[in-house]
Amino acid sequence: MTSYVEDKLHNYKEKHKDRARLLIHCPDQPGIISRVSDFLYTYGANIVASHQYSTDPEGGEFFIRIEFDCPGLETKFSQIEADFQPVAADFQMNWKMAAVSELKNVAIFVSKQPHCLLELLWEWQSGDLMANLALVISNHEDTREMVESLGIPFYHVPSNKEMRKEAEQRHKELLEEYEVDLIVLARYMQILTPEFVESYRNRIINIHHSFLPAFVGARPYERAYERGVKMIGATSHYVTNDLDEGPIIEQDIGRVDHRDHAEDMKKIGQTIERSVLARAVKWHLADRILVHQNKTIVFS
Repeated sequence: MTSYVEDKLHNYKEKHKDRARLLIHCPDQPGIISRVSDFLYTYGANIVASHQYSTDPEGGEFFIRIEFDCPGLETKFSQIEADFQPVAADFQMNWKMAAVSELKNVAIFVSKQPHCLLELLWEWQSGDLMANLALVISNHEDTREMVESLGIPFYHVPSNKEMRKEAEQRHKELLEEYEVDLIVLARYMQILTPEFVESYRNRIINIHHSFLPAFVGARPYERAYERGVKMIGATSHYVTNDLDEGPIIEQDIGRVDHRDHAEDMKKIGQTIERSVLARAVKWHLADRILVHQNKTIVFS
């Protein structure tokens, strides 16, 4: 890690040492915001941002994301979490509280194509991706030099359908060693086993090179060219055991025409893929996403 990146991360953590985020999902009912606000007030906390959404005020589901500042948070955080449990129980809440200064540990999985990996590395180097890039895992050696040049550990773990379980056992060992919170599949061209996916539920973000639900699976650009589409896109989503059908986080598109062959579409699509994946990762790191059934609520 360069001194520039270290300084950026240090300054971010210092600036936000008294800030936390609270994400809540529960049945919609009167009094939720009042009760949460009163609770935070008892700790001297000041709410600095609050975004909420209800699927239906009459019997629907309620979602809210709150950021608050609390002087001396480092010494109070565990107690605040513990004391919030009765409030959560009263409203049947699924909830998470996170200290902003506690950066998440991220593992990036990549195969041969480096464009999404390079985008994430650039965002991290420039101080716009607030995370600890703990390690990069690849089933090929192609990206080793670009990763290790930044002081990030690189692990080559060969993988194919004949040795998938053995590879995933090694993956799990590395993920546990580095205490990884989030896995990013930056064009990692291997299918994950159901057991692995379940172990990291809603903590694996993938980039798919099409505007889902169109062209699920392999060779989407070739199929898009054959279909004569006028727009192509990319989709970032959480990985589930239904191929390319996990909760969608972010999508974007670009225009093409009859002059663009499949290879042209790939080049256009790679630009879209990079930005879509980076945005999805940033939103997850900032605790802006709540998953409900097979959809996401993404707070601005």
